[in-house]
Amino acid sequence: MRRFRVPQLSTPSGHQGAGRGLSESGAVTVPVLRTSPWVQVKSSKIHGKGVFAAKRIPRGTRVIEYLGERISHAEADARYEHLDPADNHTFLFIVDKKIVIDAGVGGNDARYINHSCDGNCESVIEERRVFIEATRTIEAGEELGYDYEIGREPDDPPNIDEIFACRCGSRKCRGTMLWPPERPSERSPAKKKRARQAAP
Repeated sequence: MRRFRVPQLSTPSGHQGAGRGLSESGAVTVPVLRTSPWVQVKSSKIHGKGVFAAKRIPRGTRVIEYLGERISHAEADARYEHLDPADNHTFLFIVDKKIVIDAGVGGNDARYINHSCDGNCESVIEERRVFIEATRTIEAGEELGYDYEIGREPDDPPNIDEIFACRCGSRKCRGTMLWPPERPSERSPAKKKRARQAAP
């Protein structure tokens, strides 16, 4: 079962929003952001429901936490293996090699943030939790979005790009929620060489 990829694993500094504290053991703790005064859920022109700024959101604001049941990758696969391959509607978010958040169970408004190829937010992992932060100032009424960067897989069907078609409407829209944008077989020799050189 396909899951959202987390493109940014580092923890940014200087964010606004929830403060950080210390637990009794001295470990850094981050308050749970189940609801957020920054956003509201409404119908979206992109897809189904969307999350919109309830007021002006300054750049760097920690808007909301992506919540849901924390499960293993094996459980995520088993839970949704019965779905039609053409059904891309899940709320699975990869935290790391062990943990996936299923926002379909115990999730909050963060699960309604739609994909955008030129988003105004990004996902950030801190202490194995996922937060959505504003990458620029977001005006009241503007829809929030971030790049899902859903990874391609070797056994993808021929119509995979249609299944995960993007409707964000951005000038930078690449036409798909998948990453990389092109299938490996479609890349030019120069792009393939750059991909090999960039590989760890």
